[in-house]
Amino acid sequence: MQAAFFCLVLLSFVLSVLSEAPSGFKTLVLVDSFEVRYTHSHFLRNLQDRGYQLTFALADDPELSLSDHGDFKYDNIIIFAPGVEEFGGAVTSSTFIEFIDRGGNLLVATDSSIGDPIREIASECGVEFDEDGTYVIDHSSYDASDVSGDHTLIVSDHISQTPIITGNVKGKALFRGVGALVNPENPLLVSVLTGSSTSYSYSPEKPISKPLPFVIGSETTLIAAFQARNNARAVFSGSLEFFSNQFFDQSVQTSGQSATSSVNRPLAEELTKWVFKERGVLRASNARHHQVGQTEPSSAYRIKDNITYSVDVEEFTGGKWVPYAADDIQLEVVMLDPYVRLNLARVDSKSATQAVTFTAPDVYGVFTFKLDYRRHGYTWLTLKDTIPLKPFRHNEYERFIVAAYPYYASAFSSLAGLFIFSFLFLWHREKKHE
Repeated sequence: MQAAFFCLVLLSFVLSVLSEAPSGFKTLVLVDSFEVRYTHSHFLRNLQDRGYQLTFALADDPELSLSDHGDFKYDNIIIFAPGVEEFGGAVTSSTFIEFIDRGGNLLVATDSSIGDPIREIASECGVEFDEDGTYVIDHSSYDASDVSGDHTLIVSDHISQTPIITGNVKGKALFRGVGALVNPENPLLVSVLTGSSTSYSYSPEKPISKPLPFVIGSETTLIAAFQARNNARAVFSGSLEFFSNQFFDQSVQTSGQSATSSVNRPLAEELTKWVFKERGVLRASNARHHQVGQTEPSSAYRIKDNITYSVDVEEFTGGKWVPYAADDIQLEVVMLDPYVRLNLARVDSKSATQAVTFTAPDVYGVFTFKLDYRRHGYTWLTLKDTIPLKPFRHNEYERFIVAAYPYYASAFSSLAGLFIFSFLFLWHREKKHE
């Protein structure tokens, strides 16, 4: 009896923990060779220590399958197979795009042997990698251990200051691989790691001539983060070695400077926390509205009513949901165009509830109470509630308003003039002429 009770308690605890997590831990790792399990063991062990269930498979395995009866079997996919020319089984690059469309998370690391399938997946997400055989080269910011003279083992400290993605990691990272180009105006993309102003992407075996380098300077993206409109996430790294044991443990030393530890390990950990939704996940719930002085919501309001709108906004961090501390969440009251746009404020420091009180527009019609919150690194929040605004009834308007006083005066003065004229006309007698 006690054993059954203990098992029941344990099962309920496990289910409660799993229900709190915003995403699962089933992760598929696709590789060119199983040797990656040893050369990148630090990175993979860190994921396992955090609870991820890793399943390894060759990218070109003829039995490769990502779905079962139309449902994907994994929550996250890691592609450490840069040179794959064709995925095995019925898997194609379109399969991974569908995986993202279904809300799955993707981590892709490639190198200068990049194949067409990897390039197609990245291109669909707005990341354009350079051609096969090219490297990011920097003749100023390269590591002292790069004795080949190609200066393809570069050092970069240009880490995006987006704490929710990079976790405030600062320092120098080692990178050897292919460069990418992203549109800085794309709201779905963040360049996590970029090259210095002296970097460029080209083949180290060819002299620079026409065509010019694919990308140069600070536009050279080394690692990019992507978040789709359905809140699915993907990270694209031009270097598979970035996640290797060698780059995790190797010190960084550039010309004329002392050696320091690379930030590859902490940056890789922060990136995986973000891309696999351990961090930066928001949820909005319990949205409600009511007239000031009342507690029950109304299906319709009148123009100029004072309305209170409130919603609970929480952030998933540290394995649990906590109140989201922000002062830039806006409510819009929209009918074709926004008539009201106001910031919500937290009710108190310990509550997840954010609220605002406003006066309904003096325009009747069907309005939408809209909350659309989009910030780099966070999942997007979108809430909509359609509410009609009615005009006053005929007996609810004010009888005399100040703005109409001149019209009242003109009407009464006209009546007075008519009365005086009528009196004079009726009672005036003309004198008879003799």
